[in-house]
Amino acid sequence: MPQKYGSHSDYMAWVKSDADSRQKAVESALRQAFSGFIEKREVEVVVFSSVNALDLARAIVGYPLILKPLLACCNLAARAIERDLSIKNLDTYLPHLSEDHAKVVAGYIKPFLPSYLELPAMSCVDRVYYIDKEIRKGKGQWEQRIVQALNRFGHTPFRKRMFKVRGEQFELDAAAPEVGKIQVGVDVKRIEARRDIHKRCDEIVNKADKLRSVFPKAQFGVVIYYPFIDEHANIQSRLRSANISGVVFASESDESIEGAVKLLLPTLELSK
Repeated sequence: MPQKYGSHSDYMAWVKSDADSRQKAVESALRQAFSGFIEKREVEVVVFSSVNALDLARAIVGYPLILKPLLACCNLAARAIERDLSIKNLDTYLPHLSEDHAKVVAGYIKPFLPSYLELPAMSCVDRVYYIDKEIRKGKGQWEQRIVQALNRFGHTPFRKRMFKVRGEQFELDAAAPEVGKIQVGVDVKRIEARRDIHKRCDEIVNKADKLRSVFPKAQFGVVIYYPFIDEHANIQSRLRSANISGVVFASESDESIEGAVKLLLPTLELSK
């Protein structure tokens, strides 16, 4: 029998009963918790039960900015759209949808929309998702800033590279040279919770071991973001390995990043 992989409809069906129960319980808890502060006010409401799929498609084409809050209220994201509808590379925050694609998306999300939603609630949901996206983007740029500093203060160019060990693929956030045998690999890690220390450290040590198994003379360094300064020594101890040349820590500031990279490069024999 052919395997059946889940769609968003399947996932929604799995949790619908529990989600309905939780929603009622949360509403009840909120009413009781804030009973002395609740007021009834007139608010704009979008009555989705009166909106058909074609109306929805026209609205999305005419006002693309509304797509993200609509998707968020359906617990949907771009990956689900790509998986279930085969619409690739959709920027849900500023989409460029053709009319045909808009009709497909509208028909897809219509069953997931509630009968109505308060307009301020929809804009607030969009705000939450937007803030989360921008914070994650900023964290991703931290890694790029490390690589830029390595290129600025090292005497050889660094770039992201892949290597294989017995068919298993590994990624180095920064490696040199840019082609050929890897002579230096640098793993850049953000660890933002104490409970992640063991897993992340094991990942780092494993990657260092794998790199040296393929390139025995390669140097391996680590740049770590970990906001609990008093525990840095503990991490360094966990990462003590013959296959790891240096471990440094960096925060968000340019000064911290530059200082960490300048400390790491001599251990990799790559200072300018």
